[in-house]
Amino acid sequence: QVQLVESGGGLVQTGGSLRLSCAASGRFFGSYVIGWFRQAPGKEREFVAAMQWSAGFTYYSDSVKGRFTISRDVAKNTVNLQIDSLKPEDTAVYYCGTSARVLAYSLPNYSRRDLYDYWGQGTQVTVSS
Repeated sequence: QVQLVESGGGLVQTGGSLRLSCAASGRFFGSYVIGWFRQAPGKEREFVAAMQWSAGFTYYSDSVKGRFTISRDVAKNTVNLQIDSLKPEDTAVYYCGTSARVLAYSLPNYSRRDLYDYWGQGTQVTVSS
């Protein structure tokens, strides 16, 4: 079992920034991929960004490249998502998930929600216009 806890969401104005964090605990291994997904009201959960924990490979959705940055803090077992230049369409619940099945070098597979095994409870991001 892996436990994931997200934090850092909130209400921010257009153009602002937020830093989300995902703390992992339990049977978490360096071979895992940790990903961030988001779900807006009435929409499917969509991929945002992911990182392979030990190698540090990253992969981003085209829609967020240049504005979102994923990173890790090894000492804290935490993956962070820095979000800059926020837009109203970024409003969503942001979830982190972890996968033991995605291979490190299969970067496009980092976006496959069906390969993620554990999820956090989510953190709300609301961007006002």
